[in-house]
Amino acid sequence: MTMQNSVTEADRALKTKHRAMWAQGDYPSLAAEVIPELGAVLVEACGVRPGQRVLDVAAGSGNAAIPAALAGADVVASDLTPELFEAGRAVAEKQGAHLTWQEADAEALPFGDAEFDTVLSCVGVMFAPHHQQAADELVRVCRPGGTIGLLNWTPQGFIGRMFAVMKPYAPPPPPGAQPPPLWGDEDHVRALLGDRVTDVRAERRTVRVDRFETPEAFRDYFKERYGPTISVYKNIAGEPERAAALDAALVDLARDGDLGTGSGGTVLEWEYLLLTARRAG
Repeated sequence: MTMQNSVTEADRALKTKHRAMWAQGDYPSLAAEVIPELGAVLVEACGVRPGQRVLDVAAGSGNAAIPAALAGADVVASDLTPELFEAGRAVAEKQGAHLTWQEADAEALPFGDAEFDTVLSCVGVMFAPHHQQAADELVRVCRPGGTIGLLNWTPQGFIGRMFAVMKPYAPPPPPGAQPPPLWGDEDHVRALLGDRVTDVRAERRTVRVDRFETPEAFRDYFKERYGPTISVYKNIAGEPERAAALDAALVDLARDGDLGTGSGGTVLEWEYLLLTARRAG
């Protein structure tokens, strides 16, 4: 077996693992119930208009793709995990949105060069393990003068801190894989895109999350629905003491982040980086 074949096999195994991670739990309900507004925020920031050709990378169940379609664009929602599409199609049909759903690896998109007017991703492409490869693909499929728009959790925000809490309990990352929250660091994203883009605009914002009655309710919700959290618990399934420690750490995280301004419930603010850029011509 050649070195290239070995790398290809390793990459294929990694992507199979990632697909399975996101297929477990119920990410579509989490996106719809906890962060429903984020997709529309990104679509507005990108200035999506009728008649544009738009690609949503790592679209999941269409949190950004559906608002883009409702804005009148010709939209392709792509994701490595097509199991998420069923829920997205149901929402799209209910809202009267028409779009195409296509299985695709963010690091090897099956689209032509400069095929789209806008290429966007809402807390999606950040989970592709090889950041530079994913960034190269975002740029490649966007036409010169077109828009690249990204909305990702920051390392220092709540979700970035949650990944830091889970890291000691997770299996070691594969060689070359980078932490997802780095996509929420402006300098990191600027470096990934390089001089291939201009007119970069970046802003840190927060989304208010007030659906959890208690910190324990937050933890249990993520243990049940969020693929990365489910995978971490599976990794320590035979270690009850470590599982209990992670239980406590996630509750502490939510308790520390509680703004205490709700009517008896836990109120959190999750920080994200909203970045748009124009592909250089």
